[in-house]
Amino acid sequence: MRVASVPANHVYVRHLSAPEGDRVTRLDHPRPNGAPSGSQQWWPPVMLDPGWVDEHADAFDVFHLHFGFDAQTPEALQELLAALRRNGKPLVYTVHDLVNPHHLGEDEHQAQLDVLIPGADRLITLTPGAAQEIAARWGRTATVLPHPHVVEPEGLVRPRPRHDAFTVGLHAKSIRPNMDPLPVVRVLADVLPDLPGAVLRVDCHPDVDDPASHWYAPGVLDELRGMNREGRLEFSVHDYFDDDALWDYLINLDVSVLPYRFGTHSGWLEACHDLGTTVLAPSCGFYAQQRPCLTYGHDRQGLDAESLWDAVRTAYEERPARRADPVERGAERFRIARAHEALYAGLL
Repeated sequence: MRVASVPANHVYVRHLSAPEGDRVTRLDHPRPNGAPSGSQQWWPPVMLDPGWVDEHADAFDVFHLHFGFDAQTPEALQELLAALRRNGKPLVYTVHDLVNPHHLGEDEHQAQLDVLIPGADRLITLTPGAAQEIAARWGRTATVLPHPHVVEPEGLVRPRPRHDAFTVGLHAKSIRPNMDPLPVVRVLADVLPDLPGAVLRVDCHPDVDDPASHWYAPGVLDELRGMNREGRLEFSVHDYFDDDALWDYLINLDVSVLPYRFGTHSGWLEACHDLGTTVLAPSCGFYAQQRPCLTYGHDRQGLDAESLWDAVRTAYEERPARRADPVERGAERFRIARAHEALYAGLL
């Protein structure tokens, strides 16, 4: 069975296949116009063009959309659905995000979902809570399949380093719209001095410090740098981590705090689960249904500082060991792959 996936080379999509292979072949993503030869660039996704569907209908059996349609208008998505229908190609849509973490408002993403969720032949999502919301809002049933492991198998058995400090990390990345790091950092910087040996590490990407960038946030940087000078935290601005550097960063944290005020699911949480780093996840979204984690109150209405204090103290006092079992992660990936294979076969 040949599947056209958008995107095609994301770790989530790659790990939908069993390591030893199966009956599913996922097409490589076409190189977008202007992308350098040999580049891994997949944005903007060429497969979302109805013309691509018409021209390559003989090359695939099922179209599976995950994410990457941020720039598509609802009308463009309707045209994609029409192209799939006239070519007799079923659409599977995995609902990763019920709200878009890159958008301040909800209207644009909701309009896209109003096309995709009713129009898909089959729906998948990652948690029961998301499936319940899909049923309540659109009257559709979504198959719940968990997120496969993110770290490669050899990383799942990597020993965690021993260290004396209790390191709490908050990576603000490029401070996308669903992140509200400063209120969370202020609370952490206040509570950690009461915990002997506790250290707060805060990271972000250089575009937050670039006046020409869409993500420029000088006020945030000024406050974080001031707290760094006062010795209240360790602050670092650096380029995006590649996978190896990200795994090194995460496995050296005792706790990773997700500073989200809205969202649905998290691949970052999955990586922490693979490496044994405790996650403090916000109460918004369905993070607590994804993998074992500690939660604190944080949503569009604001931050519940007391619940964050409690979660940090619990992590410090109990040092919960919630690392994924490598054997179970492998078996889970096999089950996920077989479930996708059966879903595609049922459609065909």
